[in-house]
Amino acid sequence: MAKKSLIQREKKRKKLEQKYHLIRRSSKKEINKVQSLSDKWEIHGKLQSLPRNSAPTRLHRRCFSTGRPRANFRDFGLSGHILREMVHACLLPGATRSSW
Repeated sequence: MAKKSLIQREKKRKKLEQKYHLIRRSSKKEINKVQSLSDKWEIHGKLQSLPRNSAPTRLHRRCFSTGRPRANFRDFGLSGHILREMVHACLLPGATRSSW
């Protein structure tokens, strides 16, 4: 189980990213439209003034049940070992164990 503070930090980052998503997207579109370099620097300064944690690249997927940050499967939202345990317990419909 991950520390609760780390899980809360990720939730805060996700909320910030959603809050500033439209501002960030519109600023990036403006940079592509504007021709003069001084205007581009000005718009870039606006982007730089946004909170660092509002950038989507700072988000990290975590396991839905344990909060583990590594080995996450996007389809299920679970980490590898939890996914394996749930498949063995027949708790995930459509997932089968491999055998050969």
